[in-house]
Amino acid sequence: MATFHELHHQDAPLLLPNAWDVGSALAFAAAGYPAVGTTSFGIAASAGMPDGYGASKGATLALAAQLVRLPLHVTTDIEDGYSEDPTEVAEFVAELAILGVAGINLEDSRDGHLVDPARVAAKIAAIRQRSPGVFINARVDNFWFSEQATVDAVLLRATAYADAGADGIFAPGVVAADDIRGITDGIGLPVNVLAHHTLGVAELGKLGVRRVSSGSLPYRAAVDAAVESVSALRDGMPIPAATPYWEMQARLEAFQLDSAG
Repeated sequence: MATFHELHHQDAPLLLPNAWDVGSALAFAAAGYPAVGTTSFGIAASAGMPDGYGASKGATLALAAQLVRLPLHVTTDIEDGYSEDPTEVAEFVAELAILGVAGINLEDSRDGHLVDPARVAAKIAAIRQRSPGVFINARVDNFWFSEQATVDAVLLRATAYADAGADGIFAPGVVAADDIRGITDGIGLPVNVLAHHTLGVAELGKLGVRRVSSGSLPYRAAVDAAVESVSALRDGMPIPAATPYWEMQARLEAFQLDSAG
């Protein structure tokens, strides 16, 4: 199997599905994906909490401890590191690395607003020193929160994070082809974008993107599908197809056996 770093340097972009629990990760593994990420929104929402505000920390650590047993690479969304102290952030990432987590996403925003990039760079440097093998995906949130939403502003932040030791740059919210090309041309690291219906994975690859994340889309689609399936029963409509109970049960039983072994 290619290393997680190597998956960012192949002919086609790495399509990264984001899981919110063991069941969703098992399904992605069964579908043949070589890596899976976690979604902070999916994890928080499934526990009845809004995204952000550090709500996903404990659940992310617990889920990571389970997912690393799967035969694929695991990367975790750790919001802004759950702390303003670079040492505390680095210690948390070290816990994940000891479990076997291959990478992390680190945001440069808090409570819906950009923060000083120097603070983020300090966290990245501390993580790099403490866990040199972890893939640090530095998230640049200018377009996501529509603050200083220009390519030049993104590249200023991305350059600071690259200098601090980041391995990749994640620019969620960027959807215009010219903006995406401007970012991929302007930084010498693999660029990650969030999946969007206007551009397919192959098109994004031609624009220089090396990683495409599903984000919370699978979780949100699953919630919608759950409502639609029950509404079909209520309204006498055809019941949507679904993976058989016994197939999902077998996956979980095999997962438990592997964990016990």
